[in-house]
Amino acid sequence: MRKFCKENLFWINEPQTYFINDDKITIVTEPGTDYWQRTYYGFQNDNAPALLIKVTDRQFSFVVKTEFDSKNRFDQCGVIIYQNSDNWIKGSIEYENQEFQRLGSVVTNHGYSDWATSDIPAAQKYMYYRLSRRDSDFCIENSYDGINYNQMRIAHLFQGEEEIQIGIYACSPENSSFEAVFTEIAFMDCQWKAHQ
Repeated sequence: MRKFCKENLFWINEPQTYFINDDKITIVTEPGTDYWQRTYYGFQNDNAPALLIKVTDRQFSFVVKTEFDSKNRFDQCGVIIYQNSDNWIKGSIEYENQEFQRLGSVVTNHGYSDWATSDIPAAQKYMYYRLSRRDSDFCIENSYDGINYNQMRIAHLFQGEEEIQIGIYACSPENSSFEAVFTEIAFMDCQWKAHQ
């Protein structure tokens, strides 16, 4: 299993401002950046920055803690698997207003996105994610303490059968910018247990 270290990383849509240290990655988002394909809204956005690593292991878990000062609608940061513009998965919190934001995930297969969410308080400014792989199937979980995780969704990625590109992302779809900080990034044995 590869480590998420500077030497192995590459950008999709490299941002203007970011910082990479051994134990922390910071991304400053730029206005008008997002990932979405077609469904309901009709538009296609594929210009958000994602810092990725290529992984061929068939079973593993990827974990990260996100901290953010988002305050504009749809500001978001989290985990992502990005194969190409038509095939990807992301999990994040999207800011909505001063009362609530949306903890959710998007799965895009063959150029069409879906969005599954649950509302959480707007005051929540950090979240742990664990993204696990079993062949072409994936499980996204979230945690408030980095120990106890809750399932967000299980999904299949039709172009996720071989090498995948996994990592972190942050974006501001509207006219805003914020700082997203990623720490405690690690790969580990698959924590998503096999179905019995």
